[in-house]
Amino acid sequence: MIDRSLSDGRSSSLKKLRLDSELLDYLVQQDIQPGDRIPSLGELSDILHVSVSKLREQLEVARCLGVVSVRPRTGIHRQDYDFMPAVRLGLFLALANDVMLFDAYSELRRHLEKAYWYDAVALLTNEDKQHLRLLIDRAWTKLRGRPIRIPHSEHREFHLTIFSQLDNVFVRGLLEAYWEAYEAVELHTFTDYEYLNEVWEYHQRIAEAIIAGDIETSLQAYDEHTRLLKNFVERRSNSDRDNGSQPNKAATQEFE
Repeated sequence: MIDRSLSDGRSSSLKKLRLDSELLDYLVQQDIQPGDRIPSLGELSDILHVSVSKLREQLEVARCLGVVSVRPRTGIHRQDYDFMPAVRLGLFLALANDVMLFDAYSELRRHLEKAYWYDAVALLTNEDKQHLRLLIDRAWTKLRGRPIRIPHSEHREFHLTIFSQLDNVFVRGLLEAYWEAYEAVELHTFTDYEYLNEVWEYHQRIAEAIIAGDIETSLQAYDEHTRLLKNFVERRSNSDRDNGSQPNKAATQEFE
């Protein structure tokens, strides 16, 4: 923990940082809080002595970063800090240049989840644990229904729920950005029924261990779950080669 007196001193000095944006500098220096209304661009132009056109560009950057919301009639408001929009923007730019970079981000995500697993699971409430069970039930209903449906929303929510109580905006932002990218490269449309069944069997093992208070077993199941994908990809690639076809690169991406 950071000593409060040291924290206050750091906050004061950090307000002197320059963010290469008159608008962002203004929000920090004036201590604009989440929910506070921000003056209009015309008013800001008079206050900051910056043209409205330049402020409009800076406002769009701030909006993309999730720093502000802009709505007709209600105006501009400061938002709670969220690391995910900034990560998402940079990650999507990387994937637009080379979609195979998703593998590298997936590796980062796996190590991050394993590193924070004990802390995250220990913080889960009874309501969180019951929600994990509910997500398992919903997923099986979709997979065993007619027609079969892919439980992607449950997949995303299952993993993010495990880390939902962590008081670390950076970890949560990195993990949320992973699922944004997962959808962007369309992995949520993956339809191999055998694989999806195996995935949710592991999810069920993870949830049952967490509910039982056995964090070690839940982490072991998660670790096996990540290796499940590699085994599946190898089987599929070998099958493609045996059939004389080239392995599908999309099949080598992350699905867990």
